[in-house]
Amino acid sequence: MRFTTILASVSLALAAPITPALAQAAGGFVAGTQVTDAKGGPVGTVTAVNGDVVTIKTDKYETNLSKSSFAQSDGKLLLGMTQAELNAAIEKDKAAAEASLAVGAPVRDSAGTAVGTIGAIDAEFVTIKLASGKSVRLPRNGIAGSANGAVIGVAAADLEAQAK
Repeated sequence: MRFTTILASVSLALAAPITPALAQAAGGFVAGTQVTDAKGGPVGTVTAVNGDVVTIKTDKYETNLSKSSFAQSDGKLLLGMTQAELNAAIEKDKAAAEASLAVGAPVRDSAGTAVGTIGAIDAEFVTIKLASGKSVRLPRNGIAGSANGAVIGVAAADLEAQAK
């Protein structure tokens, strides 16, 4: 009986150091992993991993990047940008997203199909003038700005059907 207890304790003791090694072998993409630039300067820390998307927290922002954006070395993830460069890129994308939510701006659905243009926008609603000439009013949270333009979560055909 004592031998079984000792064997179980040894097995647990050996398993502890193996777990981080397996995590590194599996790609090093785990919450808490440090992200540095090519010169070793801190960029941020991984806060989440969802498939091929890695969320990192810099000193100012939390952002999502593709796993392919990183190289790995000595248990750390390397990014080809400094923290300041990444923060500046995030700020540029945020500014472009805000600019995409203006009267006259084109709107696409999540598949990339052109829907129409923004006819009016305020804190509560956005009115989209559809390609057919009809208008549809959606809650403001039904549209998102992005660096690639305004996007809605409703398919263009469904929105046209709602307008009838």
